[in-house]
Amino acid sequence: MARCSARTSFLLRLSLLLLVYPEGTLGCASVVVGSPIVPLGSAVTAACTIQSELCHVLERAKVQITWMLDNEPVNGSQQQGLGSTEVSNLTLPEFNQTQAKLWCCVEWNGTKQRVGMAEIRAGYPPEKPFNLSCVLNLTDYGLMCQWEQGASSHLPTSVELRCARSRGQAVTGCTPEGGRSCCTVPRRLLQLYRQMEIWVAATNALGTAESEHLYIDPMDVAKLDPPALQTIQSIPFQTDCVALAWEVTRSNAHMELQCELRYRAPEDPTWALVTGIVGQAGTTQCCGFLFGTQYHFQMRCRRSSAQGYWSEWSLGRNYTTHEKAPTGKLDAWWSTRLAEAGGRLEVQLRWKALRRREANGQVLGYRVTLNPRKRGRDPPTVCNTTCTHCNFSVPVGTRRVYLSVYNTAGESAATEVTLLERKGQPLGRLWAVPGDECSLRVHWAAPPAPVTAYILEWQQVSSEPSHCSACWQMEQDGATTTALIQDGIEPFQQYNISLYPLYKDTIGVPIHTTAYSKQKAPSYAPKLHLRSISKSSAELCWDPVPVEMQNGFITSYTIFWANSTTEVSSVSVNPSLSSFVIRELKPSTLYKMHLMASTAGGSTNGTILTLVTTALDDIEVQFLFLTLGLIFALLMLLLICFHKNGQVKRQFWPSVPDPANSSLGKWMPAELQEEPLQVPGVREPGPATISTVTVLERAAGKQPPAWGKEPSTEITGTFPALPQPYVRQEGPGALGRGRAAVPPCRGPGGSGDTVQYARVVGDGYKGQQHAPPRLYLRSSSTQPLLLDASPSPKPYENLGFHRFHGTAPHGCPGDDGCPEDLPATFPLLQGLRIGGADELHD
Repeated sequence: MARCSARTSFLLRLSLLLLVYPEGTLGCASVVVGSPIVPLGSAVTAACTIQSELCHVLERAKVQITWMLDNEPVNGSQQQGLGSTEVSNLTLPEFNQTQAKLWCCVEWNGTKQRVGMAEIRAGYPPEKPFNLSCVLNLTDYGLMCQWEQGASSHLPTSVELRCARSRGQAVTGCTPEGGRSCCTVPRRLLQLYRQMEIWVAATNALGTAESEHLYIDPMDVAKLDPPALQTIQSIPFQTDCVALAWEVTRSNAHMELQCELRYRAPEDPTWALVTGIVGQAGTTQCCGFLFGTQYHFQMRCRRSSAQGYWSEWSLGRNYTTHEKAPTGKLDAWWSTRLAEAGGRLEVQLRWKALRRREANGQVLGYRVTLNPRKRGRDPPTVCNTTCTHCNFSVPVGTRRVYLSVYNTAGESAATEVTLLERKGQPLGRLWAVPGDECSLRVHWAAPPAPVTAYILEWQQVSSEPSHCSACWQMEQDGATTTALIQDGIEPFQQYNISLYPLYKDTIGVPIHTTAYSKQKAPSYAPKLHLRSISKSSAELCWDPVPVEMQNGFITSYTIFWANSTTEVSSVSVNPSLSSFVIRELKPSTLYKMHLMASTAGGSTNGTILTLVTTALDDIEVQFLFLTLGLIFALLMLLLICFHKNGQVKRQFWPSVPDPANSSLGKWMPAELQEEPLQVPGVREPGPATISTVTVLERAAGKQPPAWGKEPSTEITGTFPALPQPYVRQEGPGALGRGRAAVPPCRGPGGSGDTVQYARVVGDGYKGQQHAPPRLYLRSSSTQPLLLDASPSPKPYENLGFHRFHGTAPHGCPGDDGCPEDLPATFPLLQGLRIGGADELHD
């Protein structure tokens, strides 16, 4: 199966090879076009004829003819021809390709097979050549002609240079090579000193075009060889004239020539031309040269009777004219000041260099003297320099100095410089406008007084000022009101301009202005710095742009700021300011800000400053910190109080022993103990303990005082002074303030009863170390009895003493006091240790 498939494929390829083989193709199909070369865009017709009997593979198959233009199919019509032929006709209405192949194909075994081909080209007729010119070379006498070709025709084109003698046939003079537009007609085809006709012909399949015919005598277009300059020298008697000698080449020796001479100095922008030099060879004289100046000379020639071409310029030759003493007057300007030592005047003198026509050679130096130069005597020199400025000192009162210039040929006449004072009337107004990029036009208002001249000074403004001795000029016309400054002016640089009017006897006070010849955007904009910020405002500052980087007058500074949610805001700031406060900002918000500097020539943006406004103002922050500090102090105080709770409580609420729990309170009789305690209505001012009991005697015949009141009898006996009471309980049945009333004890005789009192002495506050409380019992004896009573260990609860009722027991014998059975006689003192024992001692 595979072998059969391979065999079939091989036979198919073999039959196809036989079909397209040239012999088989020529005998099988033919393609005919109306014209193989047509104008671009025109119609193209073609016909393809297939002879089936000559194509053996197509004998028993139906022939289907198709067309292809290069690789694109095109449609044609097919019909039966004579005999066993098939014919297909094709018409292309517009052929827009410059070159293409038209294929005739047949369908065989499902594929298209190319059986015939025709190549078609399209283009335009040739354009007419123009600008034909010819030059005769006298070296070989060949006529070289050149021209310009028109646009390409897209078709093969042949170009010829044709020429015809006055009575001869047109011949081909030359054919250009390699597509060039020039060729040379040999000498054998030329007819010298007679007119010839010359033209260019361009030909392709669509037509022929010829240039304008040129009728010339070849000698009229001859180009001579350049002459050679021999010598150049000055004429002694006419010092501004020179004599030149030249000669021509041998090929030009028999011709009448017309020559030109040109020269210039190195500083001259253009050449000076001397015409009308006639002759074959020889010398010529020229005048008007400057003294002491180097010149460059060149010469060329052509035939004098023809309108032909000039020869090339000869090789150059340099020559320097001789010098003479300088002439002319120096423009000078000065400034003076009194020396510190006094007696001398310091002068700074500046002057303009002489113009070349006045210098008459190379200037060797300048000399300043105090007196003019006289014959046979040289005045004293104060300055001798090669510069155009000089500083020197002269005696005070010197009014004039003399300035001169010299070279190798001599010295000029002295220029008198009068040192006038600067106190004249100033001008009313001065302003400057750009002339161009490298000049300034200065204008001013004329003063009312007549002016002899003006002095203009200008200096470039920079961060580091430097003195410019050449930045000034003198305007000799006193009636003018304008001047042009060109020396040293550069664009985008600021200049200070000063104008001095020169009067007859003084110099006017100057006026000043600033100007730019051209402005542009600043080189950079200032960087913003944050000086202070709050919750609603921010103060910004910046450093001014250096004058060298301003590139113009700063018209304004513009500050832009924006946050993430709002549009960009801006404000224009006066250029004289270097800080600004932005208000109405939002608290605790991030802002981005930048500064834009503007001039008349443009604007430049600075770098971005990012900042965040505060949440509170300074005063609010201070108040907040103060409040927090107070809160912190209170918290610390509370912590200390809690930590020292016991000590603080003792300081404000001291512990007072409770008399109710004392040993004295335990002596109460049973009938008193059964009575209910009544709490006093008045709060005790402080704790107290009973420390002393004093027993007093009352006078005979008097009733004892009411319980709780002071006795009215005089107290007798020699007892030591006791402290005064500081607690007093008011009301019946209550203890006195600082005293406890003891029921009276009567003797059997009734002549007099002894009244006993208890005195309470405070022992201090809780926590203080004192001696134990003591109770003194006073009787009719001369010595008080000491009762030692220990206080209650519990704190005093601000309750009143217990109220006692009843009377003292009767039956105390004698006047000397109560009997020794004290517990039975004094039930209130029951339970107390008296004198350290259980019995009472006197």
